[in-house]
Amino acid sequence: MSDIETLIVQIHQEAKRKPFPIDTTVYKAADKDPTQPILYAGNLKSQICFFGRDLGRDEVQTGQPLIGAAGTLVRKGFYWAMHHQQAKTRQELQSICARVLLTNTVPYKPPDNKAYITEVKNRFRPFIEKLLVIHWQGNQIITLGTEAFKWFIPYGDKGEVNEFFQRSDRYESKLPVTLHATDTLGMQHRRQVTLLPLPHPSPLNRKYYVKFPQMLQKRLNEFDF
Repeated sequence: MSDIETLIVQIHQEAKRKPFPIDTTVYKAADKDPTQPILYAGNLKSQICFFGRDLGRDEVQTGQPLIGAAGTLVRKGFYWAMHHQQAKTRQELQSICARVLLTNTVPYKPPDNKAYITEVKNRFRPFIEKLLVIHWQGNQIITLGTEAFKWFIPYGDKGEVNEFFQRSDRYESKLPVTLHATDTLGMQHRRQVTLLPLPHPSPLNRKYYVKFPQMLQKRLNEFDF
């Protein structure tokens, strides 16, 4: 069993240890175990990570983060940045996973698509820390929405993340923070990453949904493909 597979098993065990809100109806319809995490998709060697809030129905059905309506918008934008043309097939769109990591604050779907409370996020935080610090090799994280960005509050100076998010230019600016994680032997690991926040690309986000593709391209233009 690889190290990342071991991490997934550990999350699964934690989910079974004590109940927390899960949209079991969606998992049942997909014939999936509600306590089996959908931790990530993509390449752990990639430099760029898209970091979302949590899973939706489409993510449960396919077993991948960021593949529903909002995630597809992200994937299409990333494909365009790579190839300067539209993806014509699902296979082409899926090919972006060779160049990016896709993950969330919590690897489960909450009931009614309501964001998980802080207690649940913190319960699974050590596992997400391990994913980002120990297993992933990149250092550029594009956060999608307020919940995803503010997950990183513990890794900045006191008040820094919240103050940054109050800035009018937050969706054009960057914020370096230092992540930390503890491995199974109790050893501490650190990784400095740069946060590049964007609004959540949900169709319900009327203020930013139409603007999101252009905002995403401005972010991706900062990278070499």
